[in-house]
Amino acid sequence: MSFTQDLFYDALLDPARPHPRGLHDGRSRPAGRRFDVYRNNVAVSLTEALHEGFPVIAKLLGKRNMDGLAGLYWRQHPPASPLMMQYGAAFPDFLAGLPQLSHLGYLPDVARLELALRRAYHAGDAAPLDPQALSIDPQALMSATLTFAPAVQLMRSPWPIHAIWRFNTEDDAPKPSAAAQDVLITRPDYDPVPRLLQPGAAEWVATVQAGGTLAAAQDRALASAPDFDLVALLALLLGDGALSSLSPPKA
Repeated sequence: MSFTQDLFYDALLDPARPHPRGLHDGRSRPAGRRFDVYRNNVAVSLTEALHEGFPVIAKLLGKRNMDGLAGLYWRQHPPASPLMMQYGAAFPDFLAGLPQLSHLGYLPDVARLELALRRAYHAGDAAPLDPQALSIDPQALMSATLTFAPAVQLMRSPWPIHAIWRFNTEDDAPKPSAAAQDVLITRPDYDPVPRLLQPGAAEWVATVQAGGTLAAAQDRALASAPDFDLVALLALLLGDGALSSLSPPKA
């Protein structure tokens, strides 16, 4: 049987498989030893990619556990693209499906937060909305819609994901308390930042992201949190360059 691309690929991702038959080096000698070196380099590179892409998860689990999970992951989810910045997209769901980690229910959402930060970093650019654009008739403003910058992402979790992220990335950050948290990822100065949202803000952002008017967003936010502060949220969004355009109401 001659060596094929499929056999090469399968053997590359599974050290238990034999070397592909028919694989030779430049001198027509069996390339078993060189293949082992190449296979090991691939394994190390993919493992390091998960460590770098999910540093908080790696810290929470420890190096040995993360190395073991990385090996399981890249065998089940080999890279689908040569762009390593995209590698790990299925890692949060992979963590959620592991029975041995079920007692750490927050891990998948923390991984989703780290993945969202990476996606925000690589998202396209957009000129920020001039705050003066909001200085229009209040009735017209509430009937208008807003567009977010491509880097902006909303995350909602029953876990304190923002507090967990801070505790593992910032010195002297407070220890997380059990509480659901909503996080908005923005990218001021080209560096993604997870912003903890106050009650009602996530409903407002989700409504605007879905194309709803500011009036509809305000109604949903107030229904969720009667003390919702729109001024504070707009100040955050404008300060972080999270808004890119304002569309007036349709005639």
